[in-house]
Amino acid sequence: MKKALAALALTIAAPLVAAPSPMLVNPLLPSGPDPSIVQVGGTYYYMATLRNRLAIRATTDLAKLADAPEHVVWTPPATGPNAQSIWAPELHRIDGKWFIYYTAAASGHDDDDHRGIFVLENASRDPLQGRWIDRGRVNTQWSGIDGTTFATGGKRYFVYSPYVGPDSVLAIARMTNPWTLAGEEVVIARPDQTWERQGGRQILEGPAFLKGPKGDLFLSYSGSACWSDDYAIGLLHAAPGSDPLNAASWHKQPTPVVAKNPAGGVFAPGHNAFFAAGSQTWIVYHANPRAGMKCTPARAPHVQRVTWSKDGQPVFALPVSGEQPAPPTR
Repeated sequence: MKKALAALALTIAAPLVAAPSPMLVNPLLPSGPDPSIVQVGGTYYYMATLRNRLAIRATTDLAKLADAPEHVVWTPPATGPNAQSIWAPELHRIDGKWFIYYTAAASGHDDDDHRGIFVLENASRDPLQGRWIDRGRVNTQWSGIDGTTFATGGKRYFVYSPYVGPDSVLAIARMTNPWTLAGEEVVIARPDQTWERQGGRQILEGPAFLKGPKGDLFLSYSGSACWSDDYAIGLLHAAPGSDPLNAASWHKQPTPVVAKNPAGGVFAPGHNAFFAAGSQTWIVYHANPRAGMKCTPARAPHVQRVTWSKDGQPVFALPVSGEQPAPPTR
């Protein structure tokens, strides 16, 4: 009896040891340009550029993304305005339905003048099931790439990267539904910083929306040519209550928020998206592991947590490859 009581006393007195944090290894996959992730109901849905198809991977544990099978949900027609160069897909949950926004080029014309953003719709609760309906090309003013959408103040907006003269810029417009624009398109950012003009092109592309905890609006984007090691992620900010359609609402941070880190094995980080993981905010972006690898399928998806300052501004960690804490699992 005394031995049992002594053992119980030792058990009670022993300090509680916290369970180790789940870990993952960046990059999550060996290939995955233009990645995007959305989390719904504890499941992470991942998409990336595959050029000749649209596919989704679904997992409850991002550390095991490589084990999640690729579900092809759409392949392009042989001819037509969306027949080739299928780039930069994003999956969105809007009013109880799923939508995929993707860039494509017309058959016989794989050039900037014949690129646009197209939309697919699926009413199923599970984006891996059901039928995807082709809603056609978004009626943008210019040819362009990398469309995304967000809602704020009870209104929905569309942002993309149109070709305007020698530049790729960022433009925004109101949406009457998830595939139709209405009213004027407004250019809210141009490649006017030195870091946005590397690689022989003046480029802003890959916009991604993020709402701050105090109501601030943020749009990240990628600057410079994707074949440059200096390709990086920049940030626009609009104060709470601002009109997103007013170009003066948006203020650009003069330097990148995510840039190459040779010591961490990250070159040309860019084309990001944001996603929720429980109460946390995370970023996914592609990067090369070495210098001089340019703009190929070797660009691979990395994730890391984004934290927030006391005044509601996002704080981005130095990008690194290798092992690091993973988002929570359900």
